[in-house]
Amino acid sequence: MTTAPTLETLANDLAAGRTTSRALAEACLARIEDPAGEGSRAFVSVDRDKAIAAADAMDGLRQAGAAPSRFAGIPIAIKDLFDIAGEVTTAGSKALADRLPAATDAVAVARLRAAGFVLLGRASMTEFAYSGLGMNPHYGDPRAPWDRATGRVSGGSTSGGAVAVADGMAHAALGTDTGGSCRIPAAFCGIVGYKPTARRVPQGGCVPLSASLDSIGPLARSVACCAALDAILAGEDARPLAPTSIAGLRLAVPTTIALDGLAPEVEAAFEAALAQLKEAGAIVSRIAVPEFDEIGAVNAKGGLTAPESFAWHRALLDAKEALYDRRVSVRIRRGASVSAADYIDTLAARRGLIGRVTLRLSAFDALVMPSVAILPPAIAALATDDDAYTQANLMALRNASLINMIDGCALSLPIAAAGGAPVGLTVAGVAGADHRVFAISAAIEALLT
Repeated sequence: MTTAPTLETLANDLAAGRTTSRALAEACLARIEDPAGEGSRAFVSVDRDKAIAAADAMDGLRQAGAAPSRFAGIPIAIKDLFDIAGEVTTAGSKALADRLPAATDAVAVARLRAAGFVLLGRASMTEFAYSGLGMNPHYGDPRAPWDRATGRVSGGSTSGGAVAVADGMAHAALGTDTGGSCRIPAAFCGIVGYKPTARRVPQGGCVPLSASLDSIGPLARSVACCAALDAILAGEDARPLAPTSIAGLRLAVPTTIALDGLAPEVEAAFEAALAQLKEAGAIVSRIAVPEFDEIGAVNAKGGLTAPESFAWHRALLDAKEALYDRRVSVRIRRGASVSAADYIDTLAARRGLIGRVTLRLSAFDALVMPSVAILPPAIAALATDDDAYTQANLMALRNASLINMIDGCALSLPIAAAGGAPVGLTVAGVAGADHRVFAISAAIEALLT
């Protein structure tokens, strides 16, 4: 786990007067502006003046005893998929550069702003959120913290947000997750990422990828950070995060698909984590989940993402396809060949999957598996090799996307040894099990760190 401050630490420091919002904002901005850092690749745009003004406002409110929340004044990065009033939402693309500025904040942004978070800027991302790797030919490829000299992908699609948190350019980030876009970059960057039950956070003001699969979640430095942010995003009252007891915890490890072809480092870290959990009294059961085997066939004709994204993009593609990342436009165009009947069949098949998996997992408290099967690939190896890119993208998305397809909720927490290659552990539950997943994840986090 990172030694950088958590939201709780920062809130306590602000309340005690050990720091100010302005000091936090200036420190983050200095990291973003460091020419030797990743700021130019991790952010599409930064509004220094607005960030400092907002920080000063939060300091004034806190001094007057009127801070809107205990987290007021903490700097956060916003994925370039969300509307921010007065700014152009480009979704990591040049094709939207001439859009009008947003008239209002996205719902998620408005809730963070109402809690007093200081918006630093728009974090970079895979164009239109359509990849699990995080590469972007328009704005650059943020590099994961591990083996930075080589230059490895940071995971997509919330790439810039994850790097910003990992590098101290922000203390949290707002992301989205359609097939792992919060959890994959969290795993590759050694931080925590959360995908809530999709209906938990309103999606108004966020450029869609797949209306059926999209969800909005946080990236931060601890389970408690993500739980606090999730409550704000979901419009819930704050509640204490009480870790559950590991002794007697019933954990299912899916042997279907999720453990296939693991990188040796991933397998070793995962098995070591399972051993610690067993030693602490958890009941770990390796189970087949045959429904996971069905997902490939369900998605064979384009699944839900291709037709749903094509429905949103078709006019824009006709007008501006030359401005798209060709690796993205090709995938979106797959949706043009999906018939209405095929799409309806896919929706029905997914409903069946959800029902059967929910029943299968009812005997367990959570499902655990590696967040990503592979280590972050080198950017150079993927830049011009489409086959290598496609294979790496499929492997990056594979495990995480299983949870989106079953309408579940899931958190990725880092389990790599200090200085080792990044590995994420997924703790997942069925739809609506968000609070339970946080409680279990907090207990596992405490045990493994």
